[in-house]
Amino acid sequence: MIKALFLRESTAGYLSIALTILSVILISLEANSRFLDTFRSTVSTIAYPILALAETPYLLSVGTTEILASRASLTKENKILKDRLSKAEYVTQQVNVLSRENYRLRALLGSKSRLSTEVLVSELMFVGQTPQRFEVLIDKGSDNGIREGQAVIDADGLYGQVIETSPISSRVLQLIDVRHAVPVEVVRTGIRAIAAGTGNFEYLELENLSVNADIRQGDLLVTSGLGGRFPAGYPVGLVEAVNFDRTKAYISVTVKPSAKLNQGRYVLVVFQEDD
Repeated sequence: MIKALFLRESTAGYLSIALTILSVILISLEANSRFLDTFRSTVSTIAYPILALAETPYLLSVGTTEILASRASLTKENKILKDRLSKAEYVTQQVNVLSRENYRLRALLGSKSRLSTEVLVSELMFVGQTPQRFEVLIDKGSDNGIREGQAVIDADGLYGQVIETSPISSRVLQLIDVRHAVPVEVVRTGIRAIAAGTGNFEYLELENLSVNADIRQGDLLVTSGLGGRFPAGYPVGLVEAVNFDRTKAYISVTVKPSAKLNQGRYVLVVFQEDD
């Protein structure tokens, strides 16, 4: 047992000495000649695929990490840009709304300057519309001198009339309400008629107009002033269609309202001299 151990230790010593000598020889050859260049080149050629294969998991992990990091960065940047775009679109929409509102208000004030009667600018507070009822609530009332029956206009024509007041607000019946009717006349011929609401934003109807009446498509209708409720001369609408039926005593005439009844936020309440 002791002998075998001694032999193994002796063999290990010899191997160490041999390797040391071989190392010295190789170092000397490397330093003083190019003898090992071919050998080193061959070993490098053989070892390169092994090294590349061994390095592949590391390279894949680094590449995957970079891809994920880049994706996360792009996702975050995309979200920031979307948020900025949404805010920019909101601001743009608000600017457009204000621009349109300013345009309508300037048109309304321009209409006010053209009138010979006193008017009061009012803002819509509430719009109450059903298939048969078309009313709005405005922010001026009896404290501002408004009373029932006063005409209401916008920048384009007759809008309706005041039907109820409170100290701080008034209820306005719109021109197209089926309960509303206004005496009108045809500017071209002076023919008088009654324009009645239909419950439709697109048209009014003329009541009891004789088949012999001189009226045609495109004729402008204005308030006639008869009855004293509506001042004369305010635009009501343009004749859109005239339908003759010889079996009936009256013709059917539809009129497109001049006022923008479903647009804008401001109207003018008209004061006549006796108000």
